[in-house]
Amino acid sequence: MIDPINSLAFSMQANKGVYAVLVGSGVSRAAQIPTGWDITIELVRKAAALQNANCEPDPAAWYREATGNSPDYSVLLDTVAKTPAERQQLLRAYFEPTESEREEGAKSPTKAHRAIARLVKLGYVRVVITTNFDRLLEVALHDEGIQPTLLSTADQIAGAMPLVHTACTVIKVHGDYLDTRILNTPAELATYPEAFNRLLDRVFDEFGLVVSGWSADWDEALRASVIRAPNRRFSTYWSTRSDPNAKAADLIARRAGIVVRSPDADTFFTSLAEQVQALEDFAAPHPLSSAAAVSALKRYLSEPKYRISLNDLIRREVDAVLLATSGPAFDVNSRAITGETALARVKGYEAAAQTLVQLAYHAGYWSDGTQAKPWARELVRLANVREANGMKFWLDLQHYPAALLAYSFGVGAIHSGNLDALRILLDGRIRRRSYEEQPVANMASLWSLGGQALQRLPGREREYTPAQNHAMQFLFGQVGRTFDGQEDFDLHFDQFEVLLALSIGTHELGESGRYWVPPGAWGWRRDNCQQVLAKIRSSLSMLGAESPYVTTGLVGKDVATAEQNLTKFEEFKGHLRWW
Repeated sequence: MIDPINSLAFSMQANKGVYAVLVGSGVSRAAQIPTGWDITIELVRKAAALQNANCEPDPAAWYREATGNSPDYSVLLDTVAKTPAERQQLLRAYFEPTESEREEGAKSPTKAHRAIARLVKLGYVRVVITTNFDRLLEVALHDEGIQPTLLSTADQIAGAMPLVHTACTVIKVHGDYLDTRILNTPAELATYPEAFNRLLDRVFDEFGLVVSGWSADWDEALRASVIRAPNRRFSTYWSTRSDPNAKAADLIARRAGIVVRSPDADTFFTSLAEQVQALEDFAAPHPLSSAAAVSALKRYLSEPKYRISLNDLIRREVDAVLLATSGPAFDVNSRAITGETALARVKGYEAAAQTLVQLAYHAGYWSDGTQAKPWARELVRLANVREANGMKFWLDLQHYPAALLAYSFGVGAIHSGNLDALRILLDGRIRRRSYEEQPVANMASLWSLGGQALQRLPGREREYTPAQNHAMQFLFGQVGRTFDGQEDFDLHFDQFEVLLALSIGTHELGESGRYWVPPGAWGWRRDNCQQVLAKIRSSLSMLGAESPYVTTGLVGKDVATAEQNLTKFEEFKGHLRWW
């Protein structure tokens, strides 16, 4: 059975902007923000102090006995602070952090506030209803560059833009802490002004609902608004860490709601935002956008005057991949490493790189030497992206977009016999943190994803080259229509991997007694490997120093070196013993 939070993430991502969020005091609890009743009782204590009276152990009972009335926020505030300026300064202490509190992270937006703000920025949430007086959500939204429309009084509602015309509307049903008209007592919470009722009726009728941190115990008018909603166009999801109380359970039942178990609001909203972001990462670009990019590439390749436009197109697409793979869905510190999470991460990289892969294939097929240079630069940039710390599995997997670029470009170059462009692509060097330069080909190999680590992927547990097998399937789906079927594509794929390994091997020959190249699918696909090696040997035999495998330096700088490289390669292949 699908987890409710997964169901919510899927629904929210598929129905952008149709869910409103309703948050109560539980969302601000982690920020050490007092509730309205907490402040009211503290004001009772201040009022008692003004009279030199002892209100403990029950300040509310003392106040009722002393005045004949229940504690009232507005009355008490007027008692202890007579002017608006005094009241404002008094309330700031409850909601705004001191220097020491700021250092401790108190009274600042929580992870829940930040996650809600991210969902707003992505366009998935446009309406937030809150019973809280604080401004932590507004601060989190401002930090994301969002200026929300704030509605905390009836007169503000009268002059407000329609909900559909604002990026974000925050409805503070109980008011704002700097406005003395906030609602706090049971009598005040029993009814809302008519303007509020009409607004809430629209929200609860037209939007789905995500509830967190709200007990529904005291807010009679808000409960009534939820109950009045006649339609259930979209679902209600109610986050709670324990069984809902009777009043909350009644609302959940009335809206056919779904209970989501979560230890706290921070965990719930952070998980929701991460999952929605992950689903957005999986949302591949529309095929027409990839087709348009390929069309632009071919036009730029047709004439030298488009050199700058070509550079800009390639860099823009690599920037898009880097941006799409830098969010929380690609956290390298995550300890949740399973077959399912690994597959999700791989598919996220593939979705982000889909347009780049199609561009790279056609660039490899058609580029001359000069036009291949920007691809070499961008391959280095992609291959060099690696967080300094994190889980090794995720760190290695960061090289997947670079590998997809290299393999797609390489298969295209081999398909057209464009070995000069392939040589330029693989000529780049990377300076790692060890300050030792190494060929970019090392990081562009699919073996750099952790060898056989992708045996974690479902269905690939016993495969010799799980990364290659998975990537072949993806790449064939992107560019396979230009080949004579799967077998023809596989042969070109293997030829690229052999040449990739041999290009690395040229650097290994100088190491005394050492020869290692990244294994590939050629290690077990014997017929393809022998066919590729025979083709290279035939070229060396017939053309000698004029063989493209020598003139490009892909196999060796001269015939003798190329022959030595081939011999070492076959010896290395024999040690793999994959068959």
